[in-house]
Amino acid sequence: MIVEQIWTGNSYRNFNYLIACPDTGEALAIDPLDFRQCLAVAKDRGYTIRQVLNTHEHRDHTGGNKGLIAATGATLIAHANAGHRIAGIDRGVSAGDVVRVGKTVELECLDTPGHTMSHICLLSQTDEPALFSGDTLFNAGAGNCHNGGHPEELYTTFESQLARLSAATRLYPGHDYLLNNLGFTLDREPGNATARAMHERLGNQDPADAYVTTLEEEKAINTFFRLDEPEIVEKLAAEYPELGDRPDRKAVFLKLRELRNSW
Repeated sequence: MIVEQIWTGNSYRNFNYLIACPDTGEALAIDPLDFRQCLAVAKDRGYTIRQVLNTHEHRDHTGGNKGLIAATGATLIAHANAGHRIAGIDRGVSAGDVVRVGKTVELECLDTPGHTMSHICLLSQTDEPALFSGDTLFNAGAGNCHNGGHPEELYTTFESQLARLSAATRLYPGHDYLLNNLGFTLDREPGNATARAMHERLGNQDPADAYVTTLEEEKAINTFFRLDEPEIVEKLAAEYPELGDRPDRKAVFLKLRELRNSW
């Protein structure tokens, strides 16, 4: 499996993706907002884009569909319940469905509500697994729930699905928010030496050559996976007495998501 992470350089800090089969050169475009750049990369690498997949319905993920499909004739894949939000879906997918690219690439669909209620992530069936997480999971962060989502659903997605993925899973999100998210981690957990070292090391990174975290790293730097950490819990309990001295994991997650909205 070949992964092309395409930095759009726009104000939303979007990543677009091409997933290609090394044997056939067939490719899947994920959330190709900057469709012209996706087409240029495909042409340069010799890929043929056969499919487009939207992780969810927000315009900064679907806005390139029309142009890319007009140029390639690709079929459009999205969540089975997104038909009234995304125009022209050819294939609606649900949890456990597989998207095949060429002869060698298989991507499992995960139904991951929270950021929106019709959101899918893609998990590669490879020796070194990769998760294409849209706006559900970011490097060191979690998606917001402002436009059609729900934080309690996001918590369930994190706890029941994302936290159980292999530690070796590489994370490819829909946006580059790494440094801001690390800043939030350090605001809530100042003693997190791993997050601090990463923030210092990657402070000047070029998003066109972005660092790719693993789930093992995420569990060390991402506040939304660290719901039992004493420093996080004690700080929240001191600041928000209504949580009590021993808030459960869900209460911690929901308060962190609330705080991140205005941080």
